[in-house]
Amino acid sequence: TCSLPRSPKGFPKLKNDTFLRAARGEETEHTPVWCMRQAGRYLPEFRETRASQDFFATCRNPKLCCELTLQPLRRFPLDAAIIFSDILVVPQALGMEIVMVTGKGPMFTEPLKEVEDLLKLRQKVDVTAELGYVFQAITLTRRSLEGKVPLIGFSGAPWTLMSYMIEGGGSTTMAKAKSWLYRHPEASHRLLRLLADVIIDYLVGQVAAGAQALQLFESHAGHLGPELFQDFALPYIRDIAHAVKRKLKEEALPLVPMIIFAKDAHYALRDLGHAGYEVVGLDWTIRPKEARAQIGKDVTLQGNLDPCALYAPKEKIGELVKKMLEEFGTQRYIANLGHGLYPDMNPEHVGAFVEAVHAHSRHINKH
Repeated sequence: TCSLPRSPKGFPKLKNDTFLRAARGEETEHTPVWCMRQAGRYLPEFRETRASQDFFATCRNPKLCCELTLQPLRRFPLDAAIIFSDILVVPQALGMEIVMVTGKGPMFTEPLKEVEDLLKLRQKVDVTAELGYVFQAITLTRRSLEGKVPLIGFSGAPWTLMSYMIEGGGSTTMAKAKSWLYRHPEASHRLLRLLADVIIDYLVGQVAAGAQALQLFESHAGHLGPELFQDFALPYIRDIAHAVKRKLKEEALPLVPMIIFAKDAHYALRDLGHAGYEVVGLDWTIRPKEARAQIGKDVTLQGNLDPCALYAPKEKIGELVKKMLEEFGTQRYIANLGHGLYPDMNPEHVGAFVEAVHAHSRHINKH
């Protein structure tokens, strides 16, 4: 196995830093754009690359992750790449077994049922030993990008990961996981703390490996109300931002911009704007002007076109993008979808979205 230097040097010089500038609140000529799940099943070449292999085996193969990360950039003039991986590699690092079931998605073979089950989890995780394959994929991809665009690393947030670990897979209600918050608040905090500690090391490791920005996915925020979010999600979201930045400083690593994406958390926008992230990602159910009013002027916003808008004819996509840019403004803004791309989307419509963002934002900036 190739042993990774702590902070790989000699990466190619970055040619397009528009995404990083927008994340830091600096002026940009055009609005940068990337898509959640841009490395994905909507691309025939993705399906071809993935065909012969188990999903998590693919995640553990740095060369394949690199190839899958680069595929959308060969097609579209995106302003950022996001490493191909999965949020569930963190529960795997804690010792849980997950299988990808066709038509159902990821399933845990033994979900957490009782508080005692927490004892089965690794209490101390060496992220390099358990997740080194992600770090290798990041280093390889950063080199292979040849400075074309920045590379984003990511992790799931503690509550979202906890909900999967207890539900054993996807769920429409998250009733099992939420019942822990009500019945076992102390054990819930113990699990969330354990997850947060691993996530902090994992994100710092991604920067050491070459990630130039980080996104934290709180995909299941919508299952919590304001009180539960305040108690069981927000403190860890805050802590991750502050601890990652502290450790990056201590290890003399670059202080990269961090993005928080808490899906359906309208009730928490003000708090998320003050949680220590440079960028707040928004889902498609939030009005841009309201989000800006709550989050304030000092944070970059990312989002939030309804992914289903990409089913519209291309001209219509252009109109929707123009409207979105007018509402968000072209500065301190990163264009994206309000959630990930769906598997049955037409790649040409994804291209139309990306090109419309560039064309309309350049036009607005000129005038």
